[in-house]
Amino acid sequence: MIRSFLRERMSWIGLFLFFQLFLLFVSYVDAAIPISSILYIIFLFTIIFVLFLFIRYQRETRFYRSLKEWEYNLDVHGMERANSPFERIAEESLKSQTTGLKAHAMKSQASLTAEKDELLSWIHEVKTPLTAMHLMIDRMKNEPLKKELTYEWLRIHLLLDQQLHQKRISAMENDLYIEKIQLEDLIFEEIKTLQSWCIQKGIGFDLDLKTEEVLSDAKWLSFIIRQLLTNAVKYSLYDDIVIKSGLQNGQAYLEISDQGRGISAHDLPRIFEKGFTSTAEHQNQAATGMGLYLAKKAADSLSIQIAVHSLAGKGSSFTLIFPVRNDFVRITSM
Repeated sequence: MIRSFLRERMSWIGLFLFFQLFLLFVSYVDAAIPISSILYIIFLFTIIFVLFLFIRYQRETRFYRSLKEWEYNLDVHGMERANSPFERIAEESLKSQTTGLKAHAMKSQASLTAEKDELLSWIHEVKTPLTAMHLMIDRMKNEPLKKELTYEWLRIHLLLDQQLHQKRISAMENDLYIEKIQLEDLIFEEIKTLQSWCIQKGIGFDLDLKTEEVLSDAKWLSFIIRQLLTNAVKYSLYDDIVIKSGLQNGQAYLEISDQGRGISAHDLPRIFEKGFTSTAEHQNQAATGMGLYLAKKAADSLSIQIAVHSLAGKGSSFTLIFPVRNDFVRITSM
């Protein structure tokens, strides 16, 4: 701030130095004027000028320091009151723009909330005909056609479920209910949903649950596991998906491993980015790049760590590491 102030007042400093040099020049030209007196005057003027700059610095930078420290939250009450005419111009301009931005932000927020509510309502309405469609598919006698329709139905169901959770995830903290969850029941429920797809691809599941109970939110944990299982089934063929749980360093973990196509080393750091799809199969139009992104967001809110180990062509392993019991005090107080 001092450098900025001195640069701003460089014209003052330049004018002051010019006058001092001018006095020295006059003293040099006119021998009647003693140089010692001029030097004494210059010394006094310099002290006065330095004190003047110090006082002006304290007064003039108070307002701008408050602007520099001001948090951009559309609240102008935290700013220092303007003193000079130019500061008042800046203050009035900021207040005017902030009021306009605040009104625009509130309008945009209301519009987004309305759109979100409409979309959630639409998703819930679509679930009714989807349920009816599933019952109709179950009554079909043509098995090959039944399998194809069931697979397409499942894709629509999973995409709608993903969209539903994507819209809810921003307010996830308001919807958390931490409780003891039986992993086996939860995992079997998710496997049952994917059963027709797994049968079609010849995929089975190998469960080894040494830790049967974890503390978390059942609905959001189900969503996270659903995304991981969906990816495992999608990229596997004729191989069992291994699901293990246990304790490591006092923390429960759940590991989901497949022997699918795996993830390349240069893709691995980006798999949780929004909209990222594999560079190896970039032409795959079915991939949305949202499943792992949403799973990571939900896991972060639950203080669950997701560790990934994968080799291209060898398969992938996703491990959910649950927080210790004391960490839930922080989660429930959000």
